[in-house]
Amino acid sequence: MGEQNEGFNSTKQILKLNEGEKTKVRGWIYRKRDLADNIFIVVRDSEGIIQTVLPRKNAPQDLVSLAEKSTIESSVVIEGIVKNDERAPGGKELQIENLSIIGLSDDFPIKGGESIDYLLDIRHLWLRSRKLTSIMKIRQSVLEGLREYFKKNNWWEVNPPILTQSAVEGGATLFEVNFFNKKAYLSQSAQFYLEVMIFSLEKVWAITPSFRAEKSRTRRHLYEYYHLEGEAAWMGMKDMMNHVEGLIKSAIKKVLEDRLEDLEIVKRDTNILENSLKTNFPEITYDEAILKLKNKGINIKWGDDIGADEEKVLTEYFDTPFFLTMFPKHLKSFYMKIDDSRPDVVLGFDLEAPEGYGEVVGGSQREDSYEKLYKRIVEEGYNPSDYQWYLDLRKYGTVPHSGYGLGVDRLVTWIAGLDHIRDSIPFPRFRERIYP
Repeated sequence: MGEQNEGFNSTKQILKLNEGEKTKVRGWIYRKRDLADNIFIVVRDSEGIIQTVLPRKNAPQDLVSLAEKSTIESSVVIEGIVKNDERAPGGKELQIENLSIIGLSDDFPIKGGESIDYLLDIRHLWLRSRKLTSIMKIRQSVLEGLREYFKKNNWWEVNPPILTQSAVEGGATLFEVNFFNKKAYLSQSAQFYLEVMIFSLEKVWAITPSFRAEKSRTRRHLYEYYHLEGEAAWMGMKDMMNHVEGLIKSAIKKVLEDRLEDLEIVKRDTNILENSLKTNFPEITYDEAILKLKNKGINIKWGDDIGADEEKVLTEYFDTPFFLTMFPKHLKSFYMKIDDSRPDVVLGFDLEAPEGYGEVVGGSQREDSYEKLYKRIVEEGYNPSDYQWYLDLRKYGTVPHSGYGLGVDRLVTWIAGLDHIRDSIPFPRFRERIYP
């Protein structure tokens, strides 16, 4: 049995009704103009906005008084008759016959022109804005596009733990918690657990929160972020890059199919998104990237890390996402497979978003040799006993395999064309910001 709407139409449905039809709408007062002849009340719901109007001349006084009493963000139920009016949003309005105030709002604290810090303090109210509402819808379509691609290609979704006893890579960016008098950590990556699952399910993926106590305070860092990770048996680096390209294109396609109105609300130019579907994502090696950066006047040499500033410069060469591959071994993690022809290079890749957004995916072919992995762990200064169960995977029927991590919030930020990652997620967590 479907959900019942009890005779109500959404704002979007009302725009499809014929002039003269009677209907009801429920939502919140988005705008209000109290004029001499008419009271205009713009109502918003989850699907959009609709203008309603109450002509003072012929309306009962108690209805006029109620309309005058209503305030911005009050929740209301309005009954009325559909009228065509090209001046109204969507070309239609509702002439009010009855108005009920369900929840009268206090003076709403957001009036325009507030500082970002203040709006973050009242994020629970700011999320009602049309822009943030549209971003959340775009985010859902991104997730739907990703999920559809996995289903189409027979990947299995799994649920790895958030609490872990060891870090994937160690480091000082861990959030430590007390787990019954034992040290535990909030997960930074589900990679190792997904690698376990490829020996039964072969192709697995997960979306989980990940946590990094990074000191970076940039437009693309969060302390808590949504991490989509995939691991697959029998895949080499190039196979996984092809998969990642298809995955990203599926998300873009879904957003362009379902969210054009929301992209317009957030003022997103869709040309780059559309072009990204028409061509294969280019690939450049780390070596080629260093040359391109030098050509742009960047002081960098082989072996230096390509950070956010350098990534931004590289994106100037491309108008679609592009792959950056074949990194120096010392810049990447111990689990990445070393290139047989170049022992100082690993079979790793990043996917960079254009327009200065930078890295959204990082992946590699994984080291499948017990001896080589053990050696790399020791070289990096880690204790092999902390990784024994991970090493075990290479002792019992090891296979070539590859994987990646995708920053969902970063992907949403780029697809929606946002200035800052904080707006890609309802309740962002970054330095000194955990309220509300």
